[in-house]
Amino acid sequence: MVTLLRRQRSEFSTARPGAAGSGGIVEPEQPEFMMEVEDLGIRYDLRLTRKTTVRGAFRNLTKISREDRSFWALRHVNFRVAHGESLAIIGPNGAGKSTLLQVMAGILTPSEGRIQVVGSVSTLLTLGAGFDEELSGRDNILLAGAFMGIDAKEMRERLPGIIEFADIGQFIDAQIRTYSSGMRARLGFSIATAVDPDVLIIDEVLGTGDAVFRVKSQRRVMELAKAAKGIVMVTHDLHWAEEFCNRAMLLEKGGIIAEGNPSEVVALHRERSEKARLEREAEIARQVAAAAP
Repeated sequence: MVTLLRRQRSEFSTARPGAAGSGGIVEPEQPEFMMEVEDLGIRYDLRLTRKTTVRGAFRNLTKISREDRSFWALRHVNFRVAHGESLAIIGPNGAGKSTLLQVMAGILTPSEGRIQVVGSVSTLLTLGAGFDEELSGRDNILLAGAFMGIDAKEMRERLPGIIEFADIGQFIDAQIRTYSSGMRARLGFSIATAVDPDVLIIDEVLGTGDAVFRVKSQRRVMELAKAAKGIVMVTHDLHWAEEFCNRAMLLEKGGIIAEGNPSEVVALHRERSEKARLEREAEIARQVAAAAP
């Protein structure tokens, strides 16, 4: 059943700089979940653009209220990811989906609220993110392992399996800059899922590649879920959300609108998207009529 959520502020503490972990991530002792997001908020200062210097920003500090200077990309976001749960995050463009994943991955620090994560986190947020363009695919696998803090010997032991799953043939020894987007996706996905993460975070990459690889990637995600791992993914592929996730969450304008059964959440998303489309078309028609002589 879909649970519609009201945007109410919950009383949770804000993650402080210097707290345990990084990027506002705190590791609890014995939780019953893989990840918990509590009253999460990300605020951007609209004054600090390329055309606005820090000195100029402070000079205007007394002229503009704090609320006018700020934009909340996410606000009052609360949810949990349980053991073995595959959570699909869906919503329109600009809803804050990718921002949410970056916070969960520790790339962005929360402006308020906190995130608790159990165990290791593996991320696949952007095709080829972190790849060294001048190194081969083989060397990039080892480099990725070093970035994730995996012992070099252990990563070399995993190397054959990663190469086999990626299935890019002789290109494994070619420079990454020669790879197509599909090949980058294959290699990135193979690395991210081969390190046995407790929480896997994916951003809109499983639709890349041929049909055979998509089936392989879907099977790998389901295997991780069966092994009681937590999986969170942003996707515009609503069929994927319905077929391969056991829970979905609809995000709009930085807040959670609904969460629950994937089919019901997807249906609500389609309904709201169609309503928004009709309203945009009606507004355009009104503007055209008003401008007509």
